[in-house]
Amino acid sequence: MQRNFTTDWRPQVSFPGIPFKLIRWMALGVLVLIILFGSVYQIKPEEIGVILRFGRFVRTAEPGLHFKLPFGIEKLTRVPVQRQLKLEFGYRTVRPGIRSEYYSNQETQKESLMLTGDLNVVVAEWIVQYKIKDPYKFLFKVRDPIQTFRAMTEAVVREVVGDASVDEVITFGRAALASEAMTGLQKLVDTYELGFEISQLIFQDVNPPDPVKPSFNEVNQALQEKERKINEAWAEYNQEIPKAQGEAEQMIRAAEGYAAERVNNAQGDASRFVSIYKEYAKAPAVTRKRLYLETLNDVLPKITKKIIVDENQKNLVPLLNLGEEVKK
Repeated sequence: MQRNFTTDWRPQVSFPGIPFKLIRWMALGVLVLIILFGSVYQIKPEEIGVILRFGRFVRTAEPGLHFKLPFGIEKLTRVPVQRQLKLEFGYRTVRPGIRSEYYSNQETQKESLMLTGDLNVVVAEWIVQYKIKDPYKFLFKVRDPIQTFRAMTEAVVREVVGDASVDEVITFGRAALASEAMTGLQKLVDTYELGFEISQLIFQDVNPPDPVKPSFNEVNQALQEKERKINEAWAEYNQEIPKAQGEAEQMIRAAEGYAAERVNNAQGDASRFVSIYKEYAKAPAVTRKRLYLETLNDVLPKITKKIIVDENQKNLVPLLNLGEEVKK
């Protein structure tokens, strides 16, 4: 009995009406597509790609088109390094918009209750804006970086508020306290290598508890009224003092001018008298007559009526109508 052996190793699987070569090419095409989709990826402009090979960090990928090993050999994790991230404390935003919606629960109320340095209780709501500066530290240095960062932020803010008075926290010192808290938080983040960069820390709202809020509002109104009065007083001071200083300066300059004028006039009169005296000493009779004539020349034009009497007349006394002169 003769047996026939075949050397064709291909599986004897056939589809009615479909050639085997076409099936093979289709399978090869599907495999190529799987490889392409598993190895080609794109990083957006605000992201950084972190590549892990068998769970170990090997490289980062900048924005653009890149390749990686398929079939799970290399895995991609996208980290939004250019995106502005935010954490809210004391409240949560439900729906942002023109009229944002917020809610608070027992957890947020615990976050917002704080004790100040002068043993007063305040209710503080604040936000922290940050960016991921180092993707490697963000992914591998701390197990849960977001929750760790939230705990750090709450601890730093409580420490800063606990060192300040209630007036500083509620009124005039809020910006300085926020700046101090931001600086301390950045140092703590760098120490624990979270890979974050703090952009802003802002106190949204700081108020006393509801039972004592009316009293605090009255105190704030009184402080505002005090500041307003002080500002008004300074405004009036700045208006009146320069005016008075200007008037005083004007009077001083007028007095100095008057004094200079009197001194100059006196010096001129003295000089004129000295010069006249010198001429008089040279010819007393002529000078005396000239002075007499000059004086009459100045006086006579001012007299309306003139009566000339001859000094040589001795027998007849002239009669003058003195009454008419007196009436006039």
